[in-house]
Amino acid sequence: MSRAVIAEARHPGGNGGVLFSSRIRYGGDYNPEQWSRNIWVEDIKLMAEAGVNLVTVGVFSWSMLEPSEGQFCFEWLRDVLDLLHASKIGVDLATPTASPPPWVSVDYPESLPVDERGVRYRHGSRQHLCVLSPDYRRLAHRIVEQLASEVGDHEAIELFHVHNEYANHVPFCYCPQHEAAFRAWLARRYGSLQEVNEAWGTTFWSQRYSSFEQIIPPQHTPTWVNPGQQLDFRRFSSDAFFNAFQDEVGVLRRTRPDVPVTTNLMGLFEPLDYFEWAPWLDVLSTDNYPNPADPDAPVNSAMHCDLVRSLNKSLPWMVMEQSPGRVNWQMRNVAKRPGEMRAYSYQAIARGARGLLFFQWRASRSGAEKFASGMVGHSGTKSPVWSEIVALGHELGGLDAIGEAVVMADVAICFSWPSWWAMEAPCQPLNELSLRNQLLWVYTPLYRRGVTVDFCRPDEPLGNYRAVLVPSLYLISPAEAANLVGYVFGGGTAVVTFWSGIVDPIDRVYLGTYGGPLRGLFGGEVVDVTPLPDTEQVDLEWCDGTTTKASTWIDLIDEEDGEVLARVSSGPWAGRPAVLRARRGAGCVFYLGTRLDSAGLARVFDAIFDIAPAISPEQASDKPGLVERVVRRDREFDFEFLINHGPRVETVTLLEPDGTELLTRAHVERSFVLAPQGVAIVRRPRS
Repeated sequence: MSRAVIAEARHPGGNGGVLFSSRIRYGGDYNPEQWSRNIWVEDIKLMAEAGVNLVTVGVFSWSMLEPSEGQFCFEWLRDVLDLLHASKIGVDLATPTASPPPWVSVDYPESLPVDERGVRYRHGSRQHLCVLSPDYRRLAHRIVEQLASEVGDHEAIELFHVHNEYANHVPFCYCPQHEAAFRAWLARRYGSLQEVNEAWGTTFWSQRYSSFEQIIPPQHTPTWVNPGQQLDFRRFSSDAFFNAFQDEVGVLRRTRPDVPVTTNLMGLFEPLDYFEWAPWLDVLSTDNYPNPADPDAPVNSAMHCDLVRSLNKSLPWMVMEQSPGRVNWQMRNVAKRPGEMRAYSYQAIARGARGLLFFQWRASRSGAEKFASGMVGHSGTKSPVWSEIVALGHELGGLDAIGEAVVMADVAICFSWPSWWAMEAPCQPLNELSLRNQLLWVYTPLYRRGVTVDFCRPDEPLGNYRAVLVPSLYLISPAEAANLVGYVFGGGTAVVTFWSGIVDPIDRVYLGTYGGPLRGLFGGEVVDVTPLPDTEQVDLEWCDGTTTKASTWIDLIDEEDGEVLARVSSGPWAGRPAVLRARRGAGCVFYLGTRLDSAGLARVFDAIFDIAPAISPEQASDKPGLVERVVRRDREFDFEFLINHGPRVETVTLLEPDGTELLTRAHVERSFVLAPQGVAIVRRPRS
């Protein structure tokens, strides 16, 4: 579905903020169906002790709600909702459609998905569903209708949670239903078979189609699949899940139009274009599981939070799932250190989150996730994490002062799911080039400097940003390019990196020098590209004589009117420009024709801060380190968040002197000492 159609059809939304008012919502994924009723009573008591005010109920309850076809049992769920409501604990009521009961796949085997080799999955796990199966869709629609009819009017319900982690385990299905639907989707998109052949370049390798019936999804083939076909199948698959989501949303909104709707996204999750989903949500929510064993986890987690917040900048967002300790799905499930759960929770709050929920409330006794940690562990309240859960709940209950303070970003990163899909298709000059790594490459130094980042679609208004980064935006439309060009000519500062502007929206290379409709910004002509061996680095010499390193890739650039800031100074491409700066209209563009090391990238960002003085000098000059800094603002106050993800005590200088630290209510002057995993929130009147 096009973005224009979504805009026309979407629910007007706007009621997501009612869920939060000034409160931070706190709780977890609650699965009472796994436990006896006497445990329910204990759970409610412990939730009150921990300051829990919102729990997700019903995510995997289909087999309990409909034990056999057409036989429904909602009494237990109604009892649970009554108990929670009596204790003033709100409910995020989930539709249970992510895990059909065994009777569905036994009675309707074509509801099961098919892999790319043509093998049909079986039940016994979860997400064993073909999202386009008429039987699955009919049964899913019915259980959602029953859920809405039986308990949808319950006073405990404060949020509807649709499905669970769409496309997580089976992002693509290759069954006959998908095959037929893919052909129909192509006919609608292109209008004729001739246009499909033209878009996919099917004269290559004698792939030209003479009827729509010959077109199949990109299944197991002797060698590489047509990349245009693969790109369109990704678009189609994302749309298929979106269509199923819309169906469930429609049922819920007809029943309770006053209750906001969400579905748990997964941050940088490649299969689904979340920019297309966001207009249909009232609350953005995400599942975020940073790996405690990864030293870069704080940066990855921050980027995850910034992306989710940016999907629809007018909506509130929340963490739907995070782990209180360890997960169960890695080879080595390292637990969070004492204080680390709290630090990541405040990282999300700092970046705009209005709610923090965990998976799960009580650790399970059996099943595949029995060793995933819970807010209440197998040892109950003796679990070391319990005291942290209680302490965090009490702290959050005293942070109403943050209210609706917003995150203000000075910098944007341009990002597009279709570009991601196309760039990581096979047969690229560098098949190891990862868009996630490219995003982290430019995001990390900004994170270290305390500069907050939004993510933006390439066609989104950019005029409020002091700088816009464009890391390897491989696929771009003429309209998207015109938006970026207009931003620069209007006075903006852009950083464009190698392998940007290469193909059009149907994955055809823009002919001429590389860069397509962006090439006029570069200040030089990219006449060819040369990936480097994975162990090779080259030297760069900057115009002041300083040398740094570069790796991964070199654009072969012929000089034009751009100022050469750095040249390759070693190897066969010595003398070639590597970094250019070009004045365009009232703005400026930096073009990076190679992957700069941290010192080289720092030089570029130093120059950007000089050009864009609205980014504070304190942020630009603050020493890189493991202390994360984010500022939220409302009409009266700034709230400066400081989070020490490192192993040592750190002394941090505030951006502005004199404030009140909200967690301790202590007055703070100019500097602040943070323990490892320590958190501070300094409030001061807006200057």
